[in-house]
Amino acid sequence: MTADVEAYLQELRSWVEIETPTADSEAVNRLGAIIARSAEQAGLAVERLPGAPGLGDLILARGGRQTEAPGLLVLAHMDTVHPKGTLERDLPWRLDGDRQYGPGIYDMKGSALLALQAWRDISAAGRAPNHPVTFLFSPDEEVGSPGSRPIIEAEARRAFATFVVEPARDGGKIVVGRKGIARFTITAQGVPAHSGSNFEQGRSAIREMARQLLDLEALTDLEQGLTVSVNTIAGGSSPNTIAGNCAITVDVRLKRPDQGDLILSRIRSIKPYDPDVTIKVEGGLNRPPFFPDIPANRLFDHARRLAARSGIDLVGVEAGGASDGNFAAASGTPTLDGLGVDGAGAHTLDEYILISSIAPRIQLFGDLLAETTAGDVEV
Repeated sequence: MTADVEAYLQELRSWVEIETPTADSEAVNRLGAIIARSAEQAGLAVERLPGAPGLGDLILARGGRQTEAPGLLVLAHMDTVHPKGTLERDLPWRLDGDRQYGPGIYDMKGSALLALQAWRDISAAGRAPNHPVTFLFSPDEEVGSPGSRPIIEAEARRAFATFVVEPARDGGKIVVGRKGIARFTITAQGVPAHSGSNFEQGRSAIREMARQLLDLEALTDLEQGLTVSVNTIAGGSSPNTIAGNCAITVDVRLKRPDQGDLILSRIRSIKPYDPDVTIKVEGGLNRPPFFPDIPANRLFDHARRLAARSGIDLVGVEAGGASDGNFAAASGTPTLDGLGVDGAGAHTLDEYILISSIAPRIQLFGDLLAETTAGDVEV
């Protein structure tokens, strides 16, 4: 292990040991303060913006030559899905061969630090680009970025390209497209009644929802990349009472923007089979889909050429999960995602990064920052 990688891991440990579940705004802001200080020490101009109510603040750090010309946007997030106590109880900081474990290390503190380290390296080498570079560290990506989304979209519209340092996939693959996500909560209100003495008077919300559930999941079209899944269900009040209520959550993944209006309209317009049961549908599109167009393909080709110089055969994949890159791409900005460190176990108690991936990925990201221009995406 080189001294540079050891220093990176020491700094990363200080980030990981501040556990940052999204709802803990104080913890997220403590990490944000550390990132802001490190960014300032790296010569970046830092701005702190308030997030959504109850959530942490955003950190914007700007470098390069600050002009009105379009620049590069780098997206990272500080929050994780792990509750406080995970580090001590279930997923301690530990090294096992090439694997460094810790909560949030893969998704995505390791990669957020990678972006900052890459900037330090190119700045020290006199390779800082001649156009604006903006790093945006968000506090709420894991819950759909309610406070960050408008800022991400505004910054993306000012950029000629966006790099998202979500972690790499399956041996170093990067993400060139992601499905969009819609989420719904559907509730049914029936008529409760004693299931023995007053059975005929009851109108079961669970029975109604069971029929709706099958209809909803039948909307899945795997050939078109469209999936609809009911992933939680709750209802009823006791074993001997006809259920007066039932609620489900519905997850929709769509591959193309044109799928959205049709599928969302169908879900919002569902009607009860039983006229004595009422149904309420809440929710909608959380993140729009993004898939590569010609400028994005040109950007990937450019990244692939840079990677080849370091002996990396860069491969692009399409992902079913979403990220803040969905917002940037939907704003019309060519976007590459998954540019962070390699590893596995996101959102699990087996989360790790591969130490062997750290130096090559920092090198690649530094090259992208230093050598990507607007000409690399122009058609």
